[in-house]
Amino acid sequence: MALPLRRRLPVLPLLLLAAGGLRAAERSSSSSSSSAMEELATEKEAEESHRQDSVSLLTFILLLTLTILTIWLFKHRRVRFLHETGLAMIYGLIVGVILRYGTPSTSGRDKPISCSQEDRLFTTLLVNVSGKFFEYTLKGEISPGKIHNVEQNDMLRKVTFDPEVFFNILLPPIIFHAGYSLKKRHFFRNLGSILAYAFLGTAVSCFIIGNLMYGVVKLMKLVGQLSDKFYYTDCLLFGAIISATDPVTVLAIFNELHADVDLYALLFGESVLNDAVAIVLSSSIVAYQPTGENTHAFDAAAFFKSVGVFLGIFSGSFMMGAVTGVVTALVTKFTKLHCFPLLETALFFLMSWSTFLLAEACGFTGVVAVLFCGITQAHYTYNNLSVESRSRTKQLFEVLHFLAENFIFSYMGLALFTFQKHIFSPVFIIGAFIAIFLGRAAHIYPLSFLLNLGRRHKISWNFQHMMMFAGLRGAMAFALAIRDTATYSHQMMFSTTLLIVFFTVWIVGGGTTPMLSWLNIRVGVDPDQDPPPTNDSFQVLQGDGPDSERRNRTQQESAWLFRLWYSFDHNYLKPILTHSGPPLTTTLPSWCGLIARCLTSPQVYDNQEQLREEDSDFILNDGDLTVTYGDTTITANGSSGPHTATTSLDGRRTKSSSEEALERDLGAADHEVTSRGTRLVFPLEDNA
Repeated sequence: MALPLRRRLPVLPLLLLAAGGLRAAERSSSSSSSSAMEELATEKEAEESHRQDSVSLLTFILLLTLTILTIWLFKHRRVRFLHETGLAMIYGLIVGVILRYGTPSTSGRDKPISCSQEDRLFTTLLVNVSGKFFEYTLKGEISPGKIHNVEQNDMLRKVTFDPEVFFNILLPPIIFHAGYSLKKRHFFRNLGSILAYAFLGTAVSCFIIGNLMYGVVKLMKLVGQLSDKFYYTDCLLFGAIISATDPVTVLAIFNELHADVDLYALLFGESVLNDAVAIVLSSSIVAYQPTGENTHAFDAAAFFKSVGVFLGIFSGSFMMGAVTGVVTALVTKFTKLHCFPLLETALFFLMSWSTFLLAEACGFTGVVAVLFCGITQAHYTYNNLSVESRSRTKQLFEVLHFLAENFIFSYMGLALFTFQKHIFSPVFIIGAFIAIFLGRAAHIYPLSFLLNLGRRHKISWNFQHMMMFAGLRGAMAFALAIRDTATYSHQMMFSTTLLIVFFTVWIVGGGTTPMLSWLNIRVGVDPDQDPPPTNDSFQVLQGDGPDSERRNRTQQESAWLFRLWYSFDHNYLKPILTHSGPPLTTTLPSWCGLIARCLTSPQVYDNQEQLREEDSDFILNDGDLTVTYGDTTITANGSSGPHTATTSLDGRRTKSSSEEALERDLGAADHEVTSRGTRLVFPLEDNA
C-alpha cells in the first residue's frame, strides 16, 4: 500500500497545478474575451461618433442650402422685411427645437469622480480604469446644483462647436472680405468721421454700457436675483462685446436699394473698424489686473497698462497685416506666378489667411491684422494679379464670406436650444437693451455734432437717426461672447447677447426699408458715382476772386497730411510694390538710378495707362482727367478767368504725376468734364 501511496503523493500537486492552470486558462480566456468585447464596443462607439459627426455637419449644410433657396425666393418676390441672416437664424431655431425635444438621450454613463486631493484645475486628465489609461479633456465648469443636468444627448453635444472654430476658421474670411472689397473712394472721403465713430464712439459706448450694467447688477443683487459673482470688469467686458456692431442686414438693403453713398460709407466703415476696436478693447479689459487683494477694484497703474495693451495690440496687429500684404505684393510682382493663375490664387489665399493665425500666435489680434491685410492686398497686390486671379480671388472670398456668415447665424439659432449653460435674467436683459440704446445715442449724436463743426458736407439729422437705428449686433458680438463661457457672469452675458442679436436682426433689420422712407433718405443712387450738384453749388476753380482762392487754399490745407502720404505712396510705394505708378527713375534721385531700374517693373514703361486701376473705385478713370489748352477756363455758371496752370510746349496744361493722381483719388478733388478746349468744373464736397 505504501508504494501506491508514494506514487499518488506527487499526483496531488500535479492535479492542483492542472486545476490552477485550467482556472488560469479560464481567467485568461475570460479576460481576452472581455478585452475583445471592449475593443468591439470601442469600435462601435467610434463608428457611432463618426456617424453623428457626419449628421451634424450635414445638418448645417442642409440649413445653408435651405437658406440659399429661400433667399432666391425672397429676391424673386422682392421681399425685404427679412434678410438672409434672419432666415438662417429662423432655420437654426427650428432645427434646435427638433434636436432638443425630438431626439432621445443616447448616453447615461456620466459619473462624477471626486478628486479632493487636487487643489488646482487640469486641462487634461489620465484616468486609470482597471489598468487601462484613458485621456479626458476639460470641457468647462459645472455648478453643483446642475451636476445631474449635464447634457446626455450625444447629438446635441456634437452640434456644439468649439469657440475657436469661429475665430480661426469662420471669422477670417468675413473680416478679410470687408477689407478686400472696401469702397475706398467714399471710405477715404469720410475717413475722419469713420475713425471718430469707430474709435472714440466705440470706447464711449463701451464705458456707458459697462457702467449702466454695473448699476443693473447692483440692483439684481439687492432684489436677490444674482446667485454668483459679477464684477465691474465683467460689466465693462460686456460693454466691449455688445459695442461691436454688425449692420449686415441694413447694409445689404442699402446696397440693393442703392441708398446714399455717404451714409453707406459711414455705416460700413464704422462697422469694419468697430469690430477691430471692440475685440482689442475686450482684450485690454481682460488684461486689466490691479495689484493688491481686490483684483477688481480701480487701479490707475492697471488702467494705464490696459491702455498701453490696447495701443500695442492694435498697432502691432495693424503692422503685421500691412507687412503681410506688402510681402504678398512683392512676391507676386517679382515672380512669374501670373503665368500660373491657380498657383497665384492659392498663394494669395494662404498668405491672407495666415495673417490671422500669425497675429494670434504672436499675441496680437487676428481680426485687426486680416482687416488691414485685406485693405493692403486690394491696394497693392490686386494690381499684380493676372486677370483670371483677380476674378478668382474676388469670387472666392465673396463665397467664403457668404457661407461663413450664414453658418454663424444658423448656429446662433441652434445655440439657443443646444447650448448647455444658458442663464436668462429678465432684469439683466431689459437693462442691457436700455443700456445699448443709451450707449448708441451717446455714440452717434454728440460725435456727429462735433464732426459737423469741421465738415463742409454735414451729417444731417436723418443720417444720424438712421445710424442710430442701424446699430445691429451680429457675428462679432456672438463670437466674442461665446469665446469664454466658463463663469456665471460670462454665461449670462452670452445668453443676453444671443437675444440682443435676435432682436436687432429681426426687428431692426426688418424695419430698415420703412425707416429709409420715413426719414426721406434718397435711394436709387449709383454707388460708383457722385451725387449731381445743384445749380447753386457750382464754383470757379481758379481766377474768380479772393473768395474762391481762399476756399481752394483751405481745401488743400485741410488734406495736407493725406496729400503728403499719397504723394509718397504714388511716387515710391506703388512703383516698388506694383506694376503701376511712375517709373522710379523719374522720382528717385539720379544717384539711385541702379536701384530704381532694378525695382521698376518693365510693364510700367509699356503701360500707357499707368494710373488706372480697373477694379478700384478709389480713383477715377483716365478719361476723367482734364486735358485743356489755351489760357481760359470756363466754369459751369458761365464765368471765366485767366488760366494760371503751367503749360507745356504744345500748349496743354501739365501737372506732376502725383498731383494728377491725387486729384483722381481724393474725393475732395474737383471733378472736371472736358469739352474740346473748355472745361466745366463740378466740385465735390469735402466730407472728410
